[in-house]
Amino acid sequence: MTDEHFFVDLHIHTHFSDGTFTPTEVVEYAAKTGLAAVAVTDHDTVDGIEEALEAGKKYNVEVIPGIELSAECDEQTKMEMHILGYYIDWKSEKFKQALNVFKQARKERAEKIFQKLDGLGLKLKKEGLVESVDEKVIGRLHFAKALIAENYVSTVQEAFQKYLGTDKSAYVPKYAITPAQAINLLHESGGLAVLAHPYYGHYNNPLIIESLVRDGLDGIEVWHSRHPQHISKKLLMLAEKFDLAATGGSDCHGKSPDGEHNMIGKIKVPYTVVEELERKKNYL
Repeated sequence: MTDEHFFVDLHIHTHFSDGTFTPTEVVEYAAKTGLAAVAVTDHDTVDGIEEALEAGKKYNVEVIPGIELSAECDEQTKMEMHILGYYIDWKSEKFKQALNVFKQARKERAEKIFQKLDGLGLKLKKEGLVESVDEKVIGRLHFAKALIAENYVSTVQEAFQKYLGTDKSAYVPKYAITPAQAINLLHESGGLAVLAHPYYGHYNNPLIIESLVRDGLDGIEVWHSRHPQHISKKLLMLAEKFDLAATGGSDCHGKSPDGEHNMIGKIKVPYTVVEELERKKNYL
């Protein structure tokens, strides 16, 4: 499948982390949009992959097992970096055990955020918040939506600007591993490691990328919903310079606030990206 008219979206979140779509809905919409392949890349969890794979068979959409791991790239600034994993062995018990550490740490973090918000006079319904995410990976976006539901803020952006953003009054840092540890964890699971949204994440410095390449980085997310075209061109040059796979995706978290639209397939990423990832995996 090399036709340039086939497109893919390799960065999509489901309700198993901080998205709103079920894995089946992701694949169904991808099929309606005419996508050839998608990757489910939930934060620090693989719980949505099996459902997505089954839906892929039904709707004739290739589903790549993926994940998005959180890492800390600077111990002093606590700057967060995200590493995407593709073609991971999501059934690996060793891999799942490592992810359970993330899940437990997120629960403890959520409790601290809840307490901080409570101390600020922002009384959220804890039971409703916990029930809404059940056993899923809970993050700041869930709190932002809860703040909106209780009319403390009007938008997710306002929630982050006032309370949940880095260094804000209710901010609690994530449990973090180093980028090198994230890359190694993905390689141990048989997967590829790709740097997520380097421009949006503010870590598109060539020296940072060169350091990650030494740690075993396999690719870089060139096309992203928050990457301007001129930035994507620069990132593509960096990918070529360091012999990295150039990937891309929408980073869709569900429907837009008006409930009418979502980002799946909005970024035109050619299927040749999948073929390049497959070639990279064959050399692991």
